[in-house]
Amino acid sequence: MRSLLEATTDHPVNYQLLLQPPGTIIGCKAEKTVKADPRFTGFRRSGPRPSLQRFAGGVRPRREGDSWVAADCSGRRKPNFVVILCDDLAYGDTSVYGPSKIRTPNLEAMAREGTVLTDYYSPANLCSPSRAGLLTGRYPVRTGLGYEVIMQPEDRGLPLSEVTIAKALKPEYATALFGKWRLGRRGAAWPPTKHGFDTFFGIPYSHDMAPLSLFESHAGSDEVTASPVDYPMLQQQFYAHAEAFIEANRDRPFFVELALSAPHLPEHPHAPFDDKTAAGPYGAVVGEIDSIVGRLNAKLKALGLERDTLVIFTSDNGPWFEGSAGGLRERKGGGGYEGGYRVPFLARQPGTVPAGKRVSSMAMGIDLLPTFCAMSGRPAPAGVTLDGRDISGVLTQGASSPHDELILFDNESPVAVRTQRWKYVAQGYYRGLMLPYQAMGYAELYDLHADPSKSYSVSATYPDVAKAMRDRLMAARARFAPFAHKDPPAYFKTLRQSLERQD
Repeated sequence: MRSLLEATTDHPVNYQLLLQPPGTIIGCKAEKTVKADPRFTGFRRSGPRPSLQRFAGGVRPRREGDSWVAADCSGRRKPNFVVILCDDLAYGDTSVYGPSKIRTPNLEAMAREGTVLTDYYSPANLCSPSRAGLLTGRYPVRTGLGYEVIMQPEDRGLPLSEVTIAKALKPEYATALFGKWRLGRRGAAWPPTKHGFDTFFGIPYSHDMAPLSLFESHAGSDEVTASPVDYPMLQQQFYAHAEAFIEANRDRPFFVELALSAPHLPEHPHAPFDDKTAAGPYGAVVGEIDSIVGRLNAKLKALGLERDTLVIFTSDNGPWFEGSAGGLRERKGGGGYEGGYRVPFLARQPGTVPAGKRVSSMAMGIDLLPTFCAMSGRPAPAGVTLDGRDISGVLTQGASSPHDELILFDNESPVAVRTQRWKYVAQGYYRGLMLPYQAMGYAELYDLHADPSKSYSVSATYPDVAKAMRDRLMAARARFAPFAHKDPPAYFKTLRQSLERQD
């Protein structure tokens, strides 16, 4: 006797009914249409249990009229990844994390439709190291780029031996970087298409550096074309190229890093945005960034890609001379306190990332590479020591952090260590000097549950915790010391000598 499902399908198949809640991931071999029966919410193919992997190996049945449709698992596209990386955007520069002088309605909408991480850290408190850490999943000191930023005359750059997100997702993914690079303009590191990106359109460093040109390159070609910079149009040009790339690759998985060069100073407001706001030109530029976020999410929806695309919005470090750290101590380039490190992080992928959720599990930019590999079903890079962890559980379930600790550096030296509850700071800047609190007898231990702004040390109240955190920091210093430069890079060594002569 034929089963109910066999009787209602267009061809004989051996399906069994399965009482599962709506949205359960199922496995399949071929697309079948099964008329819905009110007594059942799902089905699965008989035989060996199919993979229930959420991202790369399984699918949700979708309802079309009075039927359930299960898509072909083996041919289902892998998730797309878009990372919007701002330049110097601070924790308090948007209206997502609390009251702000700058309204960011599109980011507020993204927060309502996705998940906000409240305790996310950039990989470094400066530009070049932070970008190196984000792309490689490693603390920047391991890449040789942990010291200061890369300047125009330098031949330093991201080593070709490093495995970037773009390389790790190959060959299945189309990959592109639009915007700011800052990981080497001279020598082997240039252009970015040597690092796994199929396409690059952008600038080699910050838009306050001169001379500056826009460059474009494509994988497989040695040609790099240059064009003049129209400063007020830069962010619009970066986005336009990203949108065109997404449209061109809509039928295959893609990874896009949209590395906006704003709101880094000086500001160059685009004409439609009012620079006479309470936050001045800075607020106008952040408003432009917000509008780009809205346009991107709307474009993904129009293309039918929003459920297939994880969009992440974040920043490379905290604020420079302008911008709000949101009550956190220190700024870009500071020591081990939060202001230079803790930055916005929003994630959106309807159907995968929960809507309207705020998660306090600690995470860092070094987590993106292992997370994208896990979500796309790609193996972690072979023979590479990763410091990042897969935070897909944090993003999709609000899970606890996979990190036992996070290390914060000043250049190549660990100066602070963070666990989920505690923060230990060993050094900090005062009047241009990096003071060794630890050597001075100040054990700066903070309870982040009770004192997120880190105003009052509780080392006297919790001496055992202070000792344990100090031990963590000393172990990190021993672990990373072999990767540090024996001497400062030549550019900074010469600069320091020049400044000393002037004194």
